[in-house]
Amino acid sequence: MKEFELIKEFFTAQPVSRKDVVMGIGDDCALIRANEHKLIAVTTDTLVAGIHFPLDTPPRAIGHKAVAVNLSDIAAMGAEPSWISVAITLPEVNKDWLSEFTAGMFELTEYFNVQLIGGDTTQGPLSITITAQGTVPEDKALCRSGAKNGDYVFVTGDFGDAGLALAAMNNQIELNDSDFATVRAKLDYPKPQVLVGNLIREFATSAIDVSDGLLADLGHICRASTLGIHINVEDIPVSKVMQDNLAQIDAINLALTSGDDYQLIFTVSATNKVGIETAMAHANVEFTCIGQLNPSEEIILSYQNKPFTVSKVGFEHFSAAVAND
Repeated sequence: MKEFELIKEFFTAQPVSRKDVVMGIGDDCALIRANEHKLIAVTTDTLVAGIHFPLDTPPRAIGHKAVAVNLSDIAAMGAEPSWISVAITLPEVNKDWLSEFTAGMFELTEYFNVQLIGGDTTQGPLSITITAQGTVPEDKALCRSGAKNGDYVFVTGDFGDAGLALAAMNNQIELNDSDFATVRAKLDYPKPQVLVGNLIREFATSAIDVSDGLLADLGHICRASTLGIHINVEDIPVSKVMQDNLAQIDAINLALTSGDDYQLIFTVSATNKVGIETAMAHANVEFTCIGQLNPSEEIILSYQNKPFTVSKVGFEHFSAAVAND
């Protein structure tokens, strides 16, 4: 099957057709109509087989995750996702694989009303690069640099399940079948917090999605805002599977460092704290306050009012090469 036949069969037919897309797949560029008084948020993420997902990952899960990680970035800006383009490198054309992959993509794009507007296909080791775009009102975009001294630090959901799945797959821990299926689903099918991102932009001063690990991504807010954070690590939410299979300290360490959670960290002023708590409760969103910002420019971790340290910080590309320089 040739490139354009592949595109026509697997990517052109899709469940979403937006009114703001003037020209989608099939020309040199897509044409989209920008809304007045809104900013366009743009993000790009690449997933490489064996690095960002295990080699045995089902193609439907790969398609889902490739879209989800990009929509998670859009959510962290308080934006509403609108369009994606996909560049995929395939070792070979496998129709069954492509059918499942695109089904995983389109399940998520349909749910969030996101249209695929273009991309590229080529041959080589399996990798997927997606560029996602969304819109946010001009004065509502959430940046990492917006946090203020004294703001409270909130998170959505819980942490560590994806890391626990990887630990089990690497024979570092043994889980029963039910527990493994639960955490493997968290790894393969992350849920981007798009609706939450739209909600918190009315209250939050900054936000970031958790991809590299809770501790690492807290550090990004600190550096961008030139502030420090004090975190009570016993307040970090972990799932029942984590609680059932790990000692509390081990669960906290994994929750802080493992990554692939795709939850949101956001900061809120004391003035807006009650407002955000009320709004999140009414929206039936799981959220937790885990600490507060301060001027120290350091991340201070405490467990039961005593200093707490971890040995691993989170995922970073090329970290081995940097360490050896």
